[in-house]
Amino acid sequence: MNRVTVVGAGFGALTAIRRLRALDAGLQIDVVAPKPEFVYFPGTIWIPTGLRRPEDLVIPLDNFFRRMKVNYHQAEATGLSDDARTLQTSAGEIANDGLIIASGGRFIRKAPGIEHTITPCGGIAATTEMRDRLQQMDGGTLAFGFAGNPKEPQAMRGGPVFEFLFGIDTWLRQQGRRERFKLVFFTPAEKLGARLGPKAVQGLLREMNKRDIETHLGHKMKGFEANRVKTEGGEFEADLIMFMPGMTGNPWFDNASLTRSAGGLLKANALCQVEGAERVYVAGDSGSFPGPEWLPKQAHMADLQAEAAAANLLTELGGGTPDKTFKAELMCIVDSRNKGMYISRTEHSGRVLPGSVLFHWAKRFFEWWYLRQYR
Repeated sequence: MNRVTVVGAGFGALTAIRRLRALDAGLQIDVVAPKPEFVYFPGTIWIPTGLRRPEDLVIPLDNFFRRMKVNYHQAEATGLSDDARTLQTSAGEIANDGLIIASGGRFIRKAPGIEHTITPCGGIAATTEMRDRLQQMDGGTLAFGFAGNPKEPQAMRGGPVFEFLFGIDTWLRQQGRRERFKLVFFTPAEKLGARLGPKAVQGLLREMNKRDIETHLGHKMKGFEANRVKTEGGEFEADLIMFMPGMTGNPWFDNASLTRSAGGLLKANALCQVEGAERVYVAGDSGSFPGPEWLPKQAHMADLQAEAAAANLLTELGGGTPDKTFKAELMCIVDSRNKGMYISRTEHSGRVLPGSVLFHWAKRFFEWWYLRQYR
């Protein structure tokens, strides 16, 4: 019996588990993650404004693991040995015949004073802090920004920042408090949201102008203070700073002897194989993949990569030649709490549909539809 280890409990990891089990009912699957739970990060955009509670988005995985007949190990990965056939963890060693790494990425929190900021995609704790801080404020300046990893263009997650920005703006207007706040968006990039495509950039700029949101674009970050954002193009005061830094690889990769990209992620080929490693695959934020410069770091992409990784690994274990690739595709709804803008992009086309209440409800419906398979 072949034995496959999956590292992680996020989008890529759970999709890999489902695909592995669908393709091989007798496969032994070991899963390593710090907690037996799945956090639905796309829904955290609604926590600061009360549209979602933390308990709505944290799904216990005990039933799912039982249905999938996996061996769950509550532990953190710490390294690899024996040419990747042994995963080192905080709870001991786990042997494998094949490995899928989907343990996410790590935000680069090196900017001076970054401890004074909240990372919007930092999880339940971060978005709960945003909620509590906003509820305590009678007015002031709210700053929203993101940056990337200069050595890894793909390792950026800016889209959710726009959703927090527009959602909080809508919420303040609904409460009749918007005139007491100034909202500022900042990024070192000269064009905000350029990875979403030219049409999306125009749409986002129009939305910001309509909402009276100030912009501070194209200036390299210098750091932060408790009430200040500092860039090479100037500084401005802010009472609450929400900043998404770029991403790099997990700390345990340093003990894994796997090929890394310049930006610190696991370097993968089009089949999701980690280059130079035997029967080691990667999906989602942990990997650096070939593709267009705008290749997104988002749940949809992690799912596509995980499906390819699982199928290819089982093909390899069966003595065949892997051949499944993944489609480079950006697909999202930029939500503003009561409506949403639909954006899609492939290597051959791009599409932007203006804000509509239908897209907001489509995003909420998709959340229910997606989570039902893990409840």
